[in-house]
Order: sequence, then structure tokens, then C-alpha cells
Amino acid sequence: MKISVFSLSELSPGKVNVKDSRLDQLHALTKSKKKTYLQVELVEEGAFADADAIIALEENRQDLILKDLEFLETRLGRTADEGEKNLLLKLQGILEKENFIFNAGLSEEEKHKISGYGLITNKPVVLAKREELENQDAFVNRAILESGYIIFLTGGEREARAWLIKKGATAWEAAGQVHSDIQRGFIRAEIISFNDFIAAGGETQAKQAGKLRLEQKDYIMQDADVVNFRFNKG
Repeated sequence: MKISVFSLSELSPGKVNVKDSRLDQLHALTKSKKKTYLQVELVEEGAFADADAIIALEENRQDLILKDLEFLETRLGRTADEGEKNLLLKLQGILEKENFIFNAGLSEEEKHKISGYGLITNKPVVLAKREELENQDAFVNRAILESGYIIFLTGGEREARAWLIKKGATAWEAAGQVHSDIQRGFIRAEIISFNDFIAAGGETQAKQAGKLRLEQKDYIMQDADVVNFRFNKG
């Protein structure tokens, strides 16, 4: 996942491991040999076109909106297409009310039409108070969730690991994040919710308490699900 950093000198561009206390707890219980945090890439604001989300300070909200308004005004002065003009005016109205475009409830057709515009606030924008940046991990974790992603966990003897998927992704899609062979040979997903896993004291105890669920390909993954995928290896 790439996150564009807008006017935030406190955060340096580059790949960062996102520490997660839930993975720490899972690792402690599974006694895995290795612990692998989720990794995201922070990119400069000039590279926002390739980013999945944008993070900025609350005080920079107007700056983001003004940049998009400038683009719309230029585009309105150049287009002769009545349909595009109406859409541009609609977007202008959204921004003038100090709202962002990404969560303004546009139709799929409208989203498709503006996908090439390069509007900053058409991507998920997560705003922070300056004091939040003192805990970078907590803020980046919040940015991930508010950008429409969730994290699932795997844990075993070799490795405890956090994985990133889009909210609404299925167990089959999550399996593909781990390995294409697991997705190809998918049989089922053995799911224990994180809270149940921790409360029981580990996988064996959670199973004994009846907290393990057998889910099929179309199961919608939940944030912090602890999962073991069963698959055909042939």
C-alpha cells in the first residue's frame, strides 16, 4: 500500500513497518520464530497519483480542496461538453462545501468519468492532529482502516504476520495475498476472531472453546481475523 504524505515533514518518505499490538499479542501466544509487521510505503505528495490514500494535517484541509478547485475551474473553462460541465459543477459544489470527493457518494459512472482527472481528494484522505504524529504507528493504522482496508493475521510455528486486504474482500481473495498456490487450491478458511483468540489463550484453547469457524471462499473477512487456510497442494 502506498500512502501520499501531504505537507508532513514529520513523516519521511520510504517503506515503513507498521507496528501493531495485535500482532505482538498473537506472536507472544504462538511463539512463532518470526514476526512480520505490515509494511506500507510513504511517498511524497508529488507522487500522489500512484498512492492508495493521502494523509495530511487537519490544518491543510483547505489546501487540498483549493488544489482541486483550481483544476476544476481550469477544466470548466476548456470543456464544451455539456455533460462534463455539469459533472464539474457538481464536483465544484462538493468542494465548496468543504467536503472531499472520495466520500461524496458519486455514482460508479461518475467515478469512472473523473478517474483520469487526477483530483487529490478523489482518493481517501485521512486527516490528523499534529499531536497524533507522535505515535506514527497508531496514526498509520488508523489511516489504513479509514482508507477502506483491513488487516488479517496468520500465526504458526514459523511466522506470525499481518496482511493487508481491502474491506469487503473474501477469504478466497485473502488467501491470494498469502500465496497464489493457496488461493488456487483453496478448501476452506479456519477463522478465529482476534478477541476470541486472545481471550482463550491461543489456537488450541480457542478450538476447545468452540470459537473456530470453518468458512468458505465467499466469507467476508473482518479486521484482525486470525486465519489458517486449508488448501490442496497438488
